Amino acid sequence: MTGSAIAQDVKLIAAGSLKAALGDVAKAFTADTGKTVSTTFGPSGLMREKIEAGEEHHVFASANMKHPRTLNEAGKAGDVKLFARNKLCALAAPGVEVDTAELLDVMLKPDIKLGTSTPKADPSGDYAFQLFGKAEALKAGSTEQLKAKALQLTGGETSQKAPEGRFLYAWVVDSGQVDVFLTYCTNAVLAKRDNEELQIIAIQDELAVGADYGLTVINGAPAGGAELASYILGEKGQAILAGFGFEPAGN
Repeated sequence: MTGSAIAQDVKLIAAGSLKAALGDVAKAFTADTGKTVSTTFGPSGLMREKIEAGEEHHVFASANMKHPRTLNEAGKAGDVKLFARNKLCALAAPGVEVDTAELLDVMLKPDIKLGTSTPKADPSGDYAFQLFGKAEALKAGSTEQLKAKALQLTGGETSQKAPEGRFLYAWVVDSGQVDVFLTYCTNAVLAKRDNEELQIIAIQDELAVGADYGLTVINGAPAGGAELASYILGEKGQAILAGFGFEPAGN
């Protein structure tokens, strides 16, 4: 690789829920600008820790605003921009009888195995526990019951990986590890593509939790870092994100 090509390489580190969408954004950015993009995806909290540990990355796209703001406040990154929104859905195994109105009751059943991602390491887990907090207003005692029974199966440093060729969230459910798994609606759509028998259950308004995704450029990044961030925020980047079910930042 030539020196000029190395100089043009942009290092993107981002939430795992963005892998498909930002993978396509990166390809479009390269096609339009000629600048190559290398990507690293995983739980946002763990990705933030990689940056804090000194790994070289140029653009950080998180599944929440907190992690990029932490870097900004520490003087490691620039301003944080909201670039997309997501929300939680429930992914249920084929044999589970459940709909939106009955979801809370089903999750509370002793024989139902309930799964989430890992709080603190992965914002998806934090959002799931926010949902548990909202459940108290609908049914007394439900918050602690849900927190106690939730299996934190993804997004942690020691979480199991899906077999090669399988989408993680589809595999977690159809392998029998859980009956109901709370994840981003965008992940649920991809999981159903992996196994069409899985059920996607919308969450009722009283329990609904939205996810704001934040973007920042790491201090010292080459000019291509700011260009990629602008591209993600721009018309083409937003259109690609929308195609994967993310809501535009402007809404």
